[in-house]
Amino acid sequence: MSNIVNIATSLDGYISDKDDGLDWLDLIPNPDRLDFGWADFMNRIDAMVMGRKTFEKVCSFDCDWPYTKPVFVLSRSLELLPEEYKGKAEIIEGPLSEVLQTIKAKGYEHLYIDGGVTVQSFLKEDLIDEMIITVIPVLLGGGTPLFAELPEQIEFECMESQVFLNSLVQTQYRRKK
Repeated sequence: MSNIVNIATSLDGYISDKDDGLDWLDLIPNPDRLDFGWADFMNRIDAMVMGRKTFEKVCSFDCDWPYTKPVFVLSRSLELLPEEYKGKAEIIEGPLSEVLQTIKAKGYEHLYIDGGVTVQSFLKEDLIDEMIITVIPVLLGGGTPLFAELPEQIEFECMESQVFLNSLVQTQYRRKK
């Protein structure tokens, strides 16, 4: 089983601004609508695990449901999914080791881990195998941080780094074991 993070951050390490906004993700013009490796990444994963706040944020976007892979929503407070998301997402709760066993029992091996608290929780339990981090050249000065305090150091090695649109730097890291 592999757990992979693919996320964008500001230069100062935030994944959303002080108002939980994401408009800053579109600061760099992308006239050719490059996907920065997104389609290739989505072909590598079987399912997604995201936190409740991330799920609610995605649901608030003015677009159709953007995922074709199964989505597991980690939540202790969400009891039911909105009707329009039934069959597209599933609520799951419990200790992460049990959550992962449940997902693996359903046949999913390569998971996309998304959302600030969710990523932080997986990192605290040393359950992240790979991170793809795209840095947007903006300082937000606050917001939701990607990383939080950890019980101990976790080492990663750089596998690849690319520059897109002469502005965005995407780096792929693999957990050193």
